[in-house]
Amino acid sequence: MPQPGLRALRSAIYTVSDLPRAKAFYQAVLGREPYFDQPFYVGFEVDGAELGLDPDTSRRQPGPGGAVAYWKVHDLYAAWELTLMNGAEPLEPPHNVGEGTDVAVVADPFGNYIGLIQIAS
Repeated sequence: MPQPGLRALRSAIYTVSDLPRAKAFYQAVLGREPYFDQPFYVGFEVDGAELGLDPDTSRRQPGPGGAVAYWKVHDLYAAWELTLMNGAEPLEPPHNVGEGTDVAVVADPFGNYIGLIQIAS
């Protein structure tokens, strides 16, 4: 049985205030098209990891503090509880973002954001 802790760095999600401009920038610097391209999220596959662009500025603003590294977990709710029991602050409770993907965000004891991501296989 897999443990509830952090397994592997899976995704880095950047908050952006201008999604078309951000998409164009990352297309140019990555030299590839996004694999997922919607008005609410753009995702690029980069050597087995994901760079995501999130235009929702209601929770985080672009710039310092606007990026979240998401750690792959086998059980989102167990990992959520484990982080909270060890001093993390809840920021975004576990929720589904579509296509079998559930995410949550906590802050470590120093204020750094930790994303948790469980992807149905």
